[in-house]
Amino acid sequence: MLILILAHLLDFVYPFHKGLLLKIHPVHTSYFMALRLGKPYSSKIRGVLVWLLVVSSHLIIYALAIIISGVINRLIWILVLSYVLKTSISLKLLIDIVHNVGKCFEKRDIECARYWTQQIVRRDVYKLDERHVASASIESLAESLVDGYISPLFYFIFLGPLGALFQRIVNTLDGALGYKNERYREVGWFSAFMDTLLNYVPARITALLIIILSPINKRSIRESYEIWRRDHNKTESINAGHPMSAMAGSLGVILEKPGYYRLGEDLVEEPYHILIKKAIRISLLVTMIFFIIIIIMRTLITILISL
Repeated sequence: MLILILAHLLDFVYPFHKGLLLKIHPVHTSYFMALRLGKPYSSKIRGVLVWLLVVSSHLIIYALAIIISGVINRLIWILVLSYVLKTSISLKLLIDIVHNVGKCFEKRDIECARYWTQQIVRRDVYKLDERHVASASIESLAESLVDGYISPLFYFIFLGPLGALFQRIVNTLDGALGYKNERYREVGWFSAFMDTLLNYVPARITALLIIILSPINKRSIRESYEIWRRDHNKTESINAGHPMSAMAGSLGVILEKPGYYRLGEDLVEEPYHILIKKAIRISLLVTMIFFIIIIIMRTLITILISL
């Protein structure tokens, strides 16, 4: 419980790593290793070996740090575990960036909105109009809610901080190599597959929580559920469509990546900054509910172990 609370406090106080803390951050180091070792146009076998090397090396290093800190002092051990969990989640930074997008739209500064949206999406947002920039920011908020918060904490429930770190490194490898272009299709296949596998359940949990919270945005659970049921398979990713279509239904809007997918329906006409505020609000409520679920689950697991 203390580790969970400390990790969230650290994320709130220091969401953006820089300097030495950035260089040693497991997301940074695993991304760097993946790019150096996962040569473009190389084979699936190399991709599997790169994945195994990057994941195992990071887990061994952090496991040793946990063991050594436990031998030295219990307080240090708690702090190290909290740090490991903190590096595995990223909530405050995500919310801050999307909040900045909303403020830019409120000031009617589209270039500002494009700048902040580009921080969290792969597509070139400078080619998009206002509606699609707003859509991209909300889509990324919904998808990143899974990758950067719900999924690592889902594995924390059963495997502790190292479980959360494992998920985060796997997700980072997908971000580094999991492209379906000629350069990375073979070498990135295994990284993409493992990320899809680990996020399968968390993506659906996130969608369910978003749907349940739809009345917060004056949308019925049934309406949101119907849109999710209809549209969640429209994305290329079998996971991303779940939180995004649920978010589209809960907001009553269309979320669209031109040429790829179109989720939801135009049912609500509101300024983009208001829609972004609503998306942030429902995302924060999802994290609060899931936080409570984690506490309950960890308590039950502790009780069962002690019996």
